[in-house]
Amino acid sequence: MATEAAATARWLLLPLLSPLQSPHKQQQLIFAALLLLFFSSLQSLHCNAASGYNEQQEADRVAFLPGQPSSPKVSQFSGYITVNRQNGRALFYWFFEAQALPSQKPLLLWLNGGPGCSSVGYGAASELGPLRVSRNGAGLEFNKFAWNKEANLLFLESPVGVGFSYTNTSSDLTKLNDGFVAEDAYNFLVNWLDRFPQYKDHEFYISGESYAGHYVPQLADLVYERNKDKKANRYIKLKGFIVGNPLTDDQYDSKGLVEYAWSHAVVSDGIYERVNKVCNFKISNWTSDCNEAMSNIFRQYQEIDIYNIYAPKCNLAQTSRVAAFDHALEASDQEQFSRRIRMFSGYDACYSSYAEKYFNKPDVQKAFHANGNGMLPGKWKVCRIGLNFFH
Repeated sequence: MATEAAATARWLLLPLLSPLQSPHKQQQLIFAALLLLFFSSLQSLHCNAASGYNEQQEADRVAFLPGQPSSPKVSQFSGYITVNRQNGRALFYWFFEAQALPSQKPLLLWLNGGPGCSSVGYGAASELGPLRVSRNGAGLEFNKFAWNKEANLLFLESPVGVGFSYTNTSSDLTKLNDGFVAEDAYNFLVNWLDRFPQYKDHEFYISGESYAGHYVPQLADLVYERNKDKKANRYIKLKGFIVGNPLTDDQYDSKGLVEYAWSHAVVSDGIYERVNKVCNFKISNWTSDCNEAMSNIFRQYQEIDIYNIYAPKCNLAQTSRVAAFDHALEASDQEQFSRRIRMFSGYDACYSSYAEKYFNKPDVQKAFHANGNGMLPGKWKVCRIGLNFFH
């Protein structure tokens, strides 16, 4: 309607180019054109208000993704939220409104772990989102078990440097401790709620898996503390948090890995006894003897999938998740060992290949409002290796 009005206004103004028009007639035409544009703008604002979405939200709306099934309809939005203007740091999100009565459903934030793995590629597109990447990355398929049957789902690619999220200040990528990540995630929430103010009064939950066993409770604590400042006008209606298969304690995480490998015949009795003899997982830093003993366990996983020992490994081209795993296998220090076991894999060992193929398609990124100015240093990856993550 606004476009049609603008065209009509231009038509009304064309006679002004004629020197034959009297000044009085020119004034009448100008007044008519301005009046038309004014009422058109009012009508446009009324339509936006009636739909419940403002212009910023509509700019982030994803009308349709390549390969998306035509039915059922999915109300989805994606884009960037700036978390630090000075450094040019912005986090990418993908948001799905609840399938029914979104105004009455809670808001749930999902974070994947790794650290360094994408919540878009894993949480949204392979686990609990309504749209899953299909086999070989050909398109999308509807997930009838999606969590947005009961909640409005917000997936965040965090920390910066993961997925489509970016920074214009390279030194940011050397500061990715848990406190830095929590602060960015909090600023994202505040700014996202400013963009979608209709969700400010909704009950809010934070959820995630794997290394999000750190991210989720630390963000929840930060929200709780910031909510105490009544003058800040940034109250977030936090109701609780959820973690699945979370990393919470390095001691039991490491011990459980060893016990599982031995009890499932991945390693011999000799290797198991050697680890128990030289490793004390209560100590934060492993000894060189412990590192060597643990290397014997991880070498076994070069032949089988550590995430599903009864299924074959993926024989497709190497993905970033596989590269991260192989990179860790070559390491000899504890930090690489602990990081290696937090990568997520779905039931299909090749899923990472499908996701990377799909989300790197130019038409997908255009429809997704992602990487618009080519700000990513390379291709989108399900897991980003080489970033300096630490507690």
